[in-house]
Amino acid sequence: MKSLKKITSYILLSALTALASCTKDFNEVNTDPIGKTSTTANQLLAPALVNILQANMVRNRGFNNELMQVTVDVSDSEGRVFRYDVRRNWADYTWNAWYPELTNLRDIYTIASQPGSENSSYKGISLITQAWVFQLLTDVYGDVPYSQANQGKEGSLQPAYDKQKDIYLDLFNKLEEANKLLAEGKEIIKTGDPVYQGDVSKWRRFGNSLYLRMLLRVSGKAEVSSQVIAKIKEIAETNKGNYPIMEDNTHTAKILWNGTNSSTAVYSSPLMINVRPVDFRTPAITSFFLGNLTNWVDPRITTATYGTNGYNRFGIANGPNGLVGVPSGYDIGLGLTKQAYFYSDAQSAAVTLQTDPYTGIIMNCAEVDFILAEAAAKGWISGTGEAYYIKGIGDGLNYWLPSFFKTASDPALIDYITKADIDWDNSLPLNTTTPGTPSKMELIQLQKYYAMFLVDFQQWFEYRRTGHPFLPKGTGLANGGRMPARLNYPLASQSTNPTSYANAVASQGADDINTLVWWQKP
Repeated sequence: MKSLKKITSYILLSALTALASCTKDFNEVNTDPIGKTSTTANQLLAPALVNILQANMVRNRGFNNELMQVTVDVSDSEGRVFRYDVRRNWADYTWNAWYPELTNLRDIYTIASQPGSENSSYKGISLITQAWVFQLLTDVYGDVPYSQANQGKEGSLQPAYDKQKDIYLDLFNKLEEANKLLAEGKEIIKTGDPVYQGDVSKWRRFGNSLYLRMLLRVSGKAEVSSQVIAKIKEIAETNKGNYPIMEDNTHTAKILWNGTNSSTAVYSSPLMINVRPVDFRTPAITSFFLGNLTNWVDPRITTATYGTNGYNRFGIANGPNGLVGVPSGYDIGLGLTKQAYFYSDAQSAAVTLQTDPYTGIIMNCAEVDFILAEAAAKGWISGTGEAYYIKGIGDGLNYWLPSFFKTASDPALIDYITKADIDWDNSLPLNTTTPGTPSKMELIQLQKYYAMFLVDFQQWFEYRRTGHPFLPKGTGLANGGRMPARLNYPLASQSTNPTSYANAVASQGADDINTLVWWQKP
């Protein structure tokens, strides 16, 4: 019995020590040195955004990239995401990371509404960042706590799960309000804004661009499609002066990391802080992700002209067979040899995404271009989609290689697109469901896939919405070869909020990875 008590005490002490070490930096940054118990909107914004983006980047690397054939963990072990063998504990991390920070984002609005600290810009930023995180939550899990969420101080300890449709419609209202609030142009503290350094006009562009992303995501639902398509047209065309959106990479929403390998310095990359160098270089890059880039002679992976000291911009190392990838979804027991991979910080490479300043992407301009390309191709706004499509390719390349293309009409860009054989073809059908059959949607979504490289779960969300780009289906896939449609709810939600959990399952469907969320359902 004494031995059991000692073991229990040791486990408890270890857990508390681990918790203390995880929160040490956050507490040091956010503890007032003279003992005040209040805070400001400015002090809440940066830590919340960094913590959210940290969770996004960690899960992008380990979950999204494996599902969406960016990387593959060359292993015959069970529980491999690239085989669609998704264990229930994958659901906990983002849920537990996002909801606490939503409290901080909500508090920014509360503080900025009080006499003496009233600021319409902080209120608008609060609404935009809340919409961003709730969009992630509902697209990952489906119906989630929303209207009663983050109200523990008010006594709401078992919040109801709102329907995804209701969440989306209310988030649209939040983004409308944010656009109006930010139009007032009230100044904010530059040093407390890691995204736009106090430029509220760019926050406004981000909010309306996020609005377009979310409108497009639910545009296939008949019950809201007419109003959604009308709003897309209003933002993009008929009333665009009142809805500024991202137009170039200076408008991209990102946190620029410090580019060092320090795990303690301010704004060190989460990929440096949370991933060991040996683990960062372990996954192989897939033949799908790398094969397209090599076929296109993409400047992000070529070294002769566009690399740095012999290393390509993406920091991809040759495998035994050169710059080639490995197939995803392969059968257990094949004994595949690892091929190309991403350099880690511990290697001598001059370029590694592990410490790269530009990996902290929240939403980029190229994604907006491809949203507009799809809207045009579908006839919702003027044009065929070609101009937006070309601009999207250019902005996607320009983000990583800012000196490569200057404008969407740059002859170098047109030459690249022509030689890569990724030209727009207006004679193609809008869509096809047969792999290998070209369509406008496949053209757009394949390029959008590369534009959204490293951006949280967006590749997965868009694949679930459109079925594009066509991903090779390996014979070793679990789950009947079906791409997971969501993550299950965290196990803790069943025990801490059982009634609301049960109601959500009864309404949405079984709590497993194959239950479609609202915008996926026919």
